[in-house]
Amino acid sequence: MTEDSRDEVDRLVAAWQTERPDLDVAPLQVLSRVSRLAKHLDRARRAAFAEHDLEPWEFDVLTALRRAGKPYELSPGALLRATLVTSGTMTNRIDRLAQAGLVRRRPDPEDRRGVLVSLTDTGVARVDAAFSDLLRREHELLSALDASERAALAGLLRTLLAPFDAS
Repeated sequence: MTEDSRDEVDRLVAAWQTERPDLDVAPLQVLSRVSRLAKHLDRARRAAFAEHDLEPWEFDVLTALRRAGKPYELSPGALLRATLVTSGTMTNRIDRLAQAGLVRRRPDPEDRRGVLVSLTDTGVARVDAAFSDLLRREHELLSALDASERAALAGLLRTLLAPFDAS
């Protein structure tokens, strides 16, 4: 490996190998890079959302509704499961999105006590534009890899994450 091809993680690992030769610092080769990449992804996501006047939590709720397919509606309980927040938090989020004109509530015709939350036309347009922008930025983040490298990396990450997702 030439000095030009070394990255910050290579320098970090080399320093730890010098300072603590008694430790196996091999996990840093992968996980420090994942951590650094996550920071770049977070910046790209926040920029895409901000460009469309959305907060990350707004994007999460709107995309959960958009992925549900027409008529782009879910119960608050289904939104809870999709976004992993408390019911009080979800109520607040739905209220704020409704005030912004991005979602609306309607009575659930199959449950007289329930409501359904649906995207408005404005909500669909906003989430679609933000999602397109996000994907453009994510493609840029992965541009150093060809299609087969991206597929291999996705497979390896799936293997690594599967036990966490199962629990």
